Amino acid sequence: MSLRIKAPLLLASALVGTVGFASAAYADAFYLQAQSARGAGRAFSGEGADTGPDSLWWNPAAIAGIRDGSATLSATAILPKGDVVDTGTRICRPGQACTGISGQSNSRDPINKGVVPSGSIAYPLNDRIAVGLAVTSPFSFTTNYDGDSWARYSADKTRLRTIDIQPSVGVVVTDWLRVGGALNVEYTDASLSNALPNLSAALPDGIQELKGDGWDFGWTAGVQLHNDFATVGISYKSSIRHNLKGDLTVSGLVGPLASSNMTVSGAKAAFNTPGQVIVAGRFRGTDKLTLNAQVVAYSWSKFDTIDLGAPLNTAIPENYMDSWSLAGGLDYDVTPKLTVRGGVQRTKSPTQDGQRDARVPDADRWTYAAGGSYQLSSHIALDAGAQYVDFANTTIDRITAAYVGTAAQTNILTSGALRNASAVVLSLGGRVTF
Repeated sequence: MSLRIKAPLLLASALVGTVGFASAAYADAFYLQAQSARGAGRAFSGEGADTGPDSLWWNPAAIAGIRDGSATLSATAILPKGDVVDTGTRICRPGQACTGISGQSNSRDPINKGVVPSGSIAYPLNDRIAVGLAVTSPFSFTTNYDGDSWARYSADKTRLRTIDIQPSVGVVVTDWLRVGGALNVEYTDASLSNALPNLSAALPDGIQELKGDGWDFGWTAGVQLHNDFATVGISYKSSIRHNLKGDLTVSGLVGPLASSNMTVSGAKAAFNTPGQVIVAGRFRGTDKLTLNAQVVAYSWSKFDTIDLGAPLNTAIPENYMDSWSLAGGLDYDVTPKLTVRGGVQRTKSPTQDGQRDARVPDADRWTYAAGGSYQLSSHIALDAGAQYVDFANTTIDRITAAYVGTAAQTNILTSGALRNASAVVLSLGGRVTF
């Protein structure tokens, strides 16, 4: 007897978590903040209110009123650690008693180390108008679980790379008001895989692999209010509707499932990344001391489903919650050439208990930062920042299933935990004026 498993159902399970794999390494869910080495040193506590191309990602009004052309380039090394632990996950094959998952019960450091680059440039057209360009990678990382990990049926290997190209314009409206706008052109390239259980525990697992990419668009707008003692910045980064197109390969299924080994070309998926409302302030405490504060509200509830197009025409629920981050920090000019920084950030995770899986082992966190800048010459400065990110322990408890709606449906009753998770984040950059 041959049992045919529908390709749309296999693809739907493969696409779950397509965009959720940078989370436990750094920042909020699968969004990375690493857009500025200068900002990293104060825990990104005043970026929407600061000036120059370093702050373009957060607020395009930051370049309004600049007197000289300037460019920045930075790289951020993200060094995460953590244990993704099985606390009683069961697999329920049809007609058989539920059993534990074979293999490793503790996956150590499944999120790979990596380097995130960013750069920006701005040039004044006249005293009031400046144009700029920022190139960043806001959603990028790699996870790699071992082939015998307890989490392999929901997450095996995942790779995400994004490139965001943001042409911007900033305008001085009055002595105290600056405005800016930008277009976000974003390229996304993703690949992921996870194991598929055969009907007998004595057989090796099958595998499904998905690769896809696409170009999409969003926008950013902002204002800055300036006086001699304070700057307040308010900006909005739009949600982006991402559309990926790629290929799905299923292999390694045997027996009644063998007819489901396949390659599907042209598979489509769509999802929304969150919008951001950013409110920031920089306040001069003394001639040498500047205090910073920034709050970001993320509309993560827009990431409610992954919508699968023809021929699947279905949606996979994700049910993220809106979330926020709050940061405070300082800049202190030790000498005319040397500035030191520090800051703290609190971030709430948008993932919910009961719906968190091993591909997105996200948690609430605290970030502690220190850094500084040194002016090598009148035209060249170096920036450095170091951060320690401390994640709360949390559950991994999203129930999943393979071959849903067929006689071969195999339920995975997930019971796991994220423990001892942290990350060291090191940023180095340079600024040049011309």
